[in-house]
Amino acid sequence: MDTNTPRHDANFAGQIPELYDRYLVPMLFASYAADIAQRAAALEPSRVLETAAGTGAVTRAMAHALPAHVDIVATDLNQAMLDRAAKLDTGRTVTWQQANALQLPFDDASFDIVVCQFGAMFFPDKTAAFAQARRVLRPGGALLFNVWDRIEENEFADTVTDALARVFPADPPLFMKRTPHGYFDRDVIARDLAAAGFDAKPRFDTIAQRSHASSADVAAIAYCQGTPLRNEIEACGGASLEEATSACAKAIAARFGSGAVDGRIQAHVIVVRR
Repeated sequence: MDTNTPRHDANFAGQIPELYDRYLVPMLFASYAADIAQRAAALEPSRVLETAAGTGAVTRAMAHALPAHVDIVATDLNQAMLDRAAKLDTGRTVTWQQANALQLPFDDASFDIVVCQFGAMFFPDKTAAFAQARRVLRPGGALLFNVWDRIEENEFADTVTDALARVFPADPPLFMKRTPHGYFDRDVIARDLAAAGFDAKPRFDTIAQRSHASSADVAAIAYCQGTPLRNEIEACGGASLEEATSACAKAIAARFGSGAVDGRIQAHVIVVRR
């Protein structure tokens, strides 16, 4: 059990799914989803499993990138996220199924690839999740996933975290640094994959992008109210969610400007063969 990942860090419920999909998907996830979908298509699978699918950013990208005969099964631990995903048009049939990545309800060797976008960081036991992915992969199949790089390489997240530390100096909310940006060490990831039974050496590609928002307010709402950071802020005393969000908006505007804003984001893309 990874004790550095509190259970509430993976709690995407209430208003979070809608705000996550409205703001964070275009800000952070869409460009990386297109990249993952292209990589998945290049592997020429016939059956694909997606874990930690969230509101379906990668699912929709794969639905467009993969041939029509390819079966796509998209899963997530949080039913609320899947409910949001299922409302959006994928242009083809997708099987949506609630599932825990640490206990996948699928037969051995039943998928050609397992895809996971920005989900591995949330798994309380990374090795167990990777072992489950390996179990359901056919021989020669591939696990394809990405994780955020260190928070200093992701400017909006870094700015928000610093601003919240000033709002809550006694007990700063560290969700972004602890979880989304807490699993970036290549050696640690390679070690966890090997411990899960992957004998092949993983391939790492580090990809930098730009994150865009129409305003500093939108960026602050995305992070403070559209992620489990919201749960941590609301559990803190001394400032409301609205006050914390406003402080983050001011910090983003001070660093990136008062109009439309954009900041650097960076992630590792990993593929490993079974």
